[in-house]
Amino acid sequence: MILGIHHIAIIASDYAASRHFYVEVLGLRIVAETYRAQRNSYKLDLALPDGRQIELFSFPSPPPRPTNPEASGLRHLAFEVSDLDEAIQHLHRYGVPVETVRIDELTGRRFTFFKDPDNLPLELYGPP
Repeated sequence: MILGIHHIAIIASDYAASRHFYVEVLGLRIVAETYRAQRNSYKLDLALPDGRQIELFSFPSPPPRPTNPEASGLRHLAFEVSDLDEAIQHLHRYGVPVETVRIDELTGRRFTFFKDPDNLPLELYGPP
């Protein structure tokens, strides 16, 4: 049956800004970039270090997220990091605002949130 998560799909309102953010700021490797003329749409396959992927799509005039952060659907995407403070400093070097670090009351692990160019909530989840 289910073996795990293969990929996560994100629709960007500004493809160039989101491409820059996920590739240059977050450092994800491009696997493939495809322009689909019949849809006037790009699809960017990005590799995560563990082999899973993020698919970044562009579509003409996608509707905005209705509410934040408790809208139905994906609540947030969490990236596990080996050093939370280093990851935060990296985002700051790119001018990405990061929320105050919190402690997960169930695991004791440190975490924080930041946003992508479409204001999607992303999380950095620190080591145990």
